[in-house]
Amino acid sequence: PLVQQEPDASSFPNGGIRNTFEARGYSAWDISSPVFILNKTLCIPTIFISYTGESLDFKTPLLRALNAVDKAAAGVARYFDKDVKHVQSYLGWEQEYFLVDEALYAARPDLVMTGRTLMGHESAKNQQLEDHYFGAIPSRVEAFMLDLEIECHKLGIPAHTRHNEVAPNQFELAPIFEETNLANDHNLLLMSIMSEVAKRHNFRVLLHEKPFNGINGSGKHNNWSLGTDTGTLLFAPGKTPRENLRFITFVANVMAAVYRHNALLKASISSATNAHRLGANEAPPAIISIFTGSMISKIFDQLEKSTEDELIELSGKEGITVGVSQIPEIMIDNTDRNRTSPFAFTGNKFEFRMPGSAENLSDANTILNTAVAKELKQFVADVEGAADFECAAAAWVKKTLNDHRRVIFNGNGYSEAWEAEAARRGLPNRKCTPDAMVALKEEKNISLMEEFGVLTKTEMLSRYEVEMEHYSKIINIEARTMLKIASKQLIPAATSYMGEVASTAAAKIAAVEGISTKSEAKLLTALSKYTDEMSDATDALKAVTDKVSALDDETAKAHAFHDEVLPAMDTLRAAADAAEELVDEDYWPLPCYSRMLFYTE
Repeated sequence: PLVQQEPDASSFPNGGIRNTFEARGYSAWDISSPVFILNKTLCIPTIFISYTGESLDFKTPLLRALNAVDKAAAGVARYFDKDVKHVQSYLGWEQEYFLVDEALYAARPDLVMTGRTLMGHESAKNQQLEDHYFGAIPSRVEAFMLDLEIECHKLGIPAHTRHNEVAPNQFELAPIFEETNLANDHNLLLMSIMSEVAKRHNFRVLLHEKPFNGINGSGKHNNWSLGTDTGTLLFAPGKTPRENLRFITFVANVMAAVYRHNALLKASISSATNAHRLGANEAPPAIISIFTGSMISKIFDQLEKSTEDELIELSGKEGITVGVSQIPEIMIDNTDRNRTSPFAFTGNKFEFRMPGSAENLSDANTILNTAVAKELKQFVADVEGAADFECAAAAWVKKTLNDHRRVIFNGNGYSEAWEAEAARRGLPNRKCTPDAMVALKEEKNISLMEEFGVLTKTEMLSRYEVEMEHYSKIINIEARTMLKIASKQLIPAATSYMGEVASTAAAKIAAVEGISTKSEAKLLTALSKYTDEMSDATDALKAVTDKVSALDDETAKAHAFHDEVLPAMDTLRAAADAAEELVDEDYWPLPCYSRMLFYTE
């Protein structure tokens, strides 16, 4: 019974794979991920498939992708070291999150129902002073972090780093690198235990990518690398020309993979929630490019100008001094970081910065490892049988560079100029989630997944249907939550406060003949305007939500929720946020941003 179970799969999202009245499904133990005990219960990591064999989970395709990259990468690595038998994919995630006092959380129906504030005027102070990141961790938060780390180590999660993040009440936890499948399981487990530990400290954890308007959202950076069973990191520069040829060969394969499967990588991290974060001045832009840094850029320049017998030379770390005798020489890495890059080389690994804080990283790593496996397989086919492997490999790298270097961008990804430049280079810019998900239906992407046995065409199309349906459901829940808050809380609150202001004005006039009521009149006029706008926007949002919800086609519905419902929600929010500025806090029913973002002690 521990090896295989039969859970009821009748209500599980299936994207049309089977009839809903057919209930049977199977789970099977993934022995590569350790079992663990949680709340006195033995928990076994498993895969989940349908009665007819299609995968219904995230783990099955990830395991297949890891097998594919192992086989393909080992085939390339053996050209440089004949003792290599396997290549392992490694993952080091960074989990960002917000903490909110539990009492304030409970008073916000939008946080409870959707994980983000659907209304809320910006605090007078948010992150503009840039004082939170290097500030002291509040003692109450530090107690939570310590408790969380203890629970992590009990479960084998190698929690390593904790710190403040940029936004107020935003924090981060990161572990030591692990094998990708295990690392992903540990991240999913972490998100679960975070919530339990937070409750013990009277906090609630917010994993939504954009819980507060006007300040940074939360991501989950995907630091990815490949290493051999002989102990070699394949994205680390070497000490000899041959080792450096290996290094640049693997980097070039990743570059080709990101270029060729750009849209599929974008689909892997697209969601209704992450869409609020991507493209803002806090997270990678919607266009996927690669940051290589100065070292690799110089190598590529060398290769473009080189002859066949020239060797690849790499510079090591250099030191700088700060002019203070107590401080030793500081060793500087051979490439800087670029926080505006979606996919950045960071010394001996690549950092995919686009995944959102609430996401399961299986999708991103399934596609990334499969895409790289495809390029590595092609590399072997292209150089196999060459009389001089090193010359053939160098020529292949040079050709790949010429064909795909347009995906490299080392500048400011937030600039408007980059969007225009990316369009000129032909890089896809599918800005909204429904547009991004089309990649799951494209024939070249289906062929990629089928070639390596990761997903079948049926499974790919079902995932498209599930993702589009899920997108619509998220926006629908947000819209209906917003309607309830506006009609049952905010409009009555504003009306009650206007009654109080009007009564005050009437009392002044009754007490003193000819006394000025100018301030009350100005307040009533403005608040009446915003309350009317809230009322009209509520009616409009309800009408468009009801209309779009009635659509049968999931693709049309998802696009309609994006194109019609989201703008209607923005209109209602604008009116509500304007009214919040005027209504007395004793009347306004929702805790304000300043309380939620700065109440941690």
